[in-house]
Amino acid sequence: MTTAGFASGWRDYEVLGTGNGEKLERWGNVILLRPDPQVIWKPEFDLSAYKGLNARYVRSNSGGGYWEKYRPYPDEWNICYRDLKFAIKPMGFKHTGLFPEQAYNWDAMRALIENSGREIRVLNLFAYTGGATAACARSGAFVTHVDAARGMVDRAKINCSLSGVAADRVRYIVDDCAKFVSREIKRGKTYDAVIMDPPSYGRGPGGEMWKLEDGIYDLVRLTADVLGDDPLFYLINSYTTGLSSTVMRNILSLTMPEGTTAGYELCLPTAGKNVVLPCGNSALWTAR
Repeated sequence: MTTAGFASGWRDYEVLGTGNGEKLERWGNVILLRPDPQVIWKPEFDLSAYKGLNARYVRSNSGGGYWEKYRPYPDEWNICYRDLKFAIKPMGFKHTGLFPEQAYNWDAMRALIENSGREIRVLNLFAYTGGATAACARSGAFVTHVDAARGMVDRAKINCSLSGVAADRVRYIVDDCAKFVSREIKRGKTYDAVIMDPPSYGRGPGGEMWKLEDGIYDLVRLTADVLGDDPLFYLINSYTTGLSSTVMRNILSLTMPEGTTAGYELCLPTAGKNVVLPCGNSALWTAR
């Protein structure tokens, strides 16, 4: 069964409006207007004329884009989600360093970890700036954080420090995720839980281009071999439009041990009338 998972516990983040391929967001005290390809409906008001708008990300016809500034704002600032704290920074390709819809998954994983009654070893692949890493570590897990981009790993260290995570609770690895998992399997290293948020496009070990739709099954099957004898959960997330939550649920059902698998669409509530912002798909396997 496919359902929706709402990240509705935010106080420092809010979607103020959506329409015409854009979303208007409040990040603490900073208001940003960013592109969103799934927002194909008309806005309830002129988003670019919103009072207090600090910046708008404008796409370039030649690729990429730039931030068009309307009002001053810090180069970097912090926002909180419950007992977690994150550094926000408008960067290239419209990113801010955090995906707020993932708060739904953070809460789900933290509940599983805290109710397990044991220390959980988590492998976080394609771990980006460490939102899930900080969440799991705050709930008592030991996390191995893996990402191929050193800059993102450095930001993850900042976020974990801001969130009060002890330095010895996270192992940071800058590496190709598939290569790292293959080496861990050869070393006999296992984990109790795996988190995976792979990009839609990437490069294989030999530098070849690959699409997530073509490689996701083999990637999940490989990482299934790094789970220990008493695994707790496996979470996979995707922003690839062609990978529905049902597709990812099916992949986990075929590759994981006996257990329970749920697929759901991540969503954010908005200030708009009856408007919900879709933000990607997830599937979560848990042991029975």
